[in-house]
Amino acid sequence: MEITVQWVRTSWTKKSRGGEAAARRNAAPVGFLLPQAPSSTVSFIHMAEAEGFEPREITKDLQEVGVSLREADGRLRVHARVEPLFGLPPRPHRPPAVRLLPGQWVRWQLNYRFTGMTTMREWSYWLDTFNIAYGPIERNVFLSEPTVMVDERGPVR
Repeated sequence: MEITVQWVRTSWTKKSRGGEAAARRNAAPVGFLLPQAPSSTVSFIHMAEAEGFEPREITKDLQEVGVSLREADGRLRVHARVEPLFGLPPRPHRPPAVRLLPGQWVRWQLNYRFTGMTTMREWSYWLDTFNIAYGPIERNVFLSEPTVMVDERGPVR
């Protein structure tokens, strides 16, 4: 069965925590039209503050993605891994894995805050969004509402 993965990462610093810069960051999409690529690859889209949150897309191998995917009994088991482990917020109670039927998809979001090496004022942030579909899909599937939404975003102040 086909598995389609789109990984969207938005990254920023304290400069984009308020005002016009925060509005640009908050307007960044969490889903994109899929490229014509084999299903064994991942469409990775990165939007960085330093580049005005313009999307940059590359392909990655499925093994590079921070999710666990396993097919069993006609379903796809999906569970996002918390990576890297030293980022905040703490996640003592993680949600269970999602089990998708063919034709379904999940959007799983995790956020992180990292502290600079020299000072606590050098914070940086990530928002990782994993869009994962099971079975044949249209290229625009991740522009619609997901079958399942898992929101693991936590406080990062």
